[in-house]
Amino acid sequence: MRVLSGVVMAAVMMSSAPALAADSVTVYSYRQPFLIDPILQDFTAKTGIEVDVVFAKDGIAERLTREGRLSPADLVLTSDFSRLMELVDKHLVQPLDSTIIDAAIPAQFRSPDDLWFSLTKRVRNIYSSKARLGAIDINYEDLASPQFKGKICTRSGKHPYNVALVASMLAHHGEADTKAWLEGLKANLAQRPQGNDRAQVKAVKEGLCDIAIGNSYYLGSMMMDPNQQAWAQAVAINFPNQSNRGAHINVSGMAMAKHAPNRAGAQALMEYLASAEAQTKYAEVNFEYPVNPKVQPSEMVASWGQFTEDALPIQALADNHSAAVKLLDEVKFDM
Repeated sequence: MRVLSGVVMAAVMMSSAPALAADSVTVYSYRQPFLIDPILQDFTAKTGIEVDVVFAKDGIAERLTREGRLSPADLVLTSDFSRLMELVDKHLVQPLDSTIIDAAIPAQFRSPDDLWFSLTKRVRNIYSSKARLGAIDINYEDLASPQFKGKICTRSGKHPYNVALVASMLAHHGEADTKAWLEGLKANLAQRPQGNDRAQVKAVKEGLCDIAIGNSYYLGSMMMDPNQQAWAQAVAINFPNQSNRGAHINVSGMAMAKHAPNRAGAQALMEYLASAEAQTKYAEVNFEYPVNPKVQPSEMVASWGQFTEDALPIQALADNHSAAVKLLDEVKFDM
């Protein structure tokens, strides 16, 4: 696997993209290299197809738009569903009809028109202070309850993880009830939305709040970091809505680039990423839940317990995305 710099990428675009297409696949990735390197290396070992990775924290959609038909990108890996939808909305991806992927990834976790496919699942968990609350039976709806006034910490409401949660609430409850819920949640915040998901758990450890909203895989990441392990040990991980619809699921995913020079190679890699072998490696490295139902979560993730997940199709998050952003603006959630 090769990680290409911007200079090398420019050279590829100007002179060698056709030559690379036969024996390599170019991946634009929002996912950090260390999360996917072992999987891509295995793919190369099995197929002989080299994988060139261009990692970017932001701006891949803009880059693809700028490059147009000259883009060397064969496929895109995203770290969240909102970025998948951005690619779709800007017409930067193309459909892929693959019986192999369809067999590996349940319909709930792929596009109805084959434009995107989920790779991993994560829960939007509610973390609680072990010292002050212990493990709790809680619904997302309860976050607006007066009993939690001044006790909740979260990152920006406009972050893709929270936008997806609001979109799921819209799908289940409609606009009026979701707006009232957001207003109640905002009133219960211990501080203005800030930081990332790990920072919310740290805030619980430090006593700034009793409840934090955060993705499940961050607990695993913090447990593996000596500097953050104490944060993780200070909270209980709670899977919301277990007596009704189940916990909200968000996903990372993949899509084939609209002008993929090596469409066959891209399809081969995408099918490998959906396989049980690759999904097992994903689960071990990044503490997420495999989207392939034949694959079990890692030992650490499994130790958090079994839970019921929301059966809401991921497409419903896309359908309600714009409305979710609009509501967050209306209630001035981050202000």
